[in-house]
Amino acid sequence: QVQLQDSGPGLVKPSQTLSLTCTVSGVSITITYCSWIRQPPGKGLEWMGAIAAGGSTSYSPSLKSRTSISRDTSKNQFSLQLSSVTPEDTAVYYCTSRFSGDTYWGKGTLVTVSS
Repeated sequence: QVQLQDSGPGLVKPSQTLSLTCTVSGVSITITYCSWIRQPPGKGLEWMGAIAAGGSTSYSPSLKSRTSISRDTSKNQFSLQLSSVTPEDTAVYYCTSRFSGDTYWGKGTLVTVSS
């Protein structure tokens, strides 16, 4: 079955770059639509951006200037980088992969931005 495992540091200092990686098993990311979604404490889900099966990327307009999503097809992984973070970027970050009408989620990583 399809499984997603996200990984990365749980603590990032302000002004630094947040980096997370999602490892996908059970399906090739070259045929899936992979996204990053976050949920700040007490708030709703926020779509950050995605990388399509063909490799094209799209980003939330509000985060576009600070966000980069890439992938390594040899490792079946896709990654998120969010630059110039502030405490407002504290959230649980989820990776998702949509394939054949179903969306699969990683368990989420709590990232706290604090000095």
